[in-house]
Amino acid sequence: MAIIAQTAFTMQELATRLDPNGKIAVVTEMLKETNEILEDMMWREGNLPTGHKTTIRTGLPSVYWRMLNQGVPPSKSATAQITDTCGMLEAYGQVDKKLADLNGNTAEFRLSENRPFLEAMNQELSQTLFYGDDKASPAKFLGLSTRYNTLDKTKAASAENVLDGGGQGSTNTSIWLVVWGDQTAHGIYPKSSKVGFQHEDLGEVTLTDSNNGMYQGYRDHYVWDCGLTVRDWRYIVRISNIDVTELGTANAANLIDLMSEATELVPTLTLGKAAFYCNKKIRTALRKQIRDKENVNLTLDTYAGKRVLGFDGIPVRRCDMIKTKEARIRA
Repeated sequence: MAIIAQTAFTMQELATRLDPNGKIAVVTEMLKETNEILEDMMWREGNLPTGHKTTIRTGLPSVYWRMLNQGVPPSKSATAQITDTCGMLEAYGQVDKKLADLNGNTAEFRLSENRPFLEAMNQELSQTLFYGDDKASPAKFLGLSTRYNTLDKTKAASAENVLDGGGQGSTNTSIWLVVWGDQTAHGIYPKSSKVGFQHEDLGEVTLTDSNNGMYQGYRDHYVWDCGLTVRDWRYIVRISNIDVTELGTANAANLIDLMSEATELVPTLTLGKAAFYCNKKIRTALRKQIRDKENVNLTLDTYAGKRVLGFDGIPVRRCDMIKTKEARIRA
């Protein structure tokens, strides 16, 4: 089997290639603490200053059985181009200089004060990855739910990879199976721009209070120009309409069957890095099912000192920005 070389990298891999003083690596570790999708999501430079244009194959050429002395007509495949745009996520953190200098470790104090800004950016990026809609909010990029939002196969080819968990109301959630890779789906950053999460120490500046009084402080600038491109919709599956109020009851969606079906919808799991993503309610429900000796698909192992839930060898990651009040997806 041919091995396809990856030119996209995870945030952790990027951190080892940038800024040898370790500052970016520290920020990356902080982001991973509450957003496990960053452990898997791969990133690649876009081919446009504002995003990435992808050529996807929409149809295969026709082939024929030929008889002697008879020819066959020429044919060709069909392609289409899709442009994904990047969004500009930014935040500023600032602290009073006197306050920061009091404890004798100014750098550590500034990092602790700016941590809420990092968490806010972390949550906003995660929320946009799953629910971003560039039509409703032009500053954002297009997320997964907007791309996989119907069960009607006549409306979108991607509906083939949207499974129905049976929930009828507005207390639903989703489980996502994503295979990250060059040819499947990956994060993007604008062409010729700096890669990944950027932190700039703006140093000492003059700040003003609510009464326009001035005082000296420290300011930090955080920037992440990022987007998402799906190069092949077949490598993402959404298990939708899972009613969270029914979990643990006789009417609950059969998560094991649905996740098994999801893995079969993907052409191959070897083309990239595969992972399931769900919120804590779903992950808790899955962990409880490990006690059932017949659920051989589910495992809970210790890897690098961390407990990792797996389904058929695929990690099940927790992403709390996946909502529990999704409306039912319909045909």
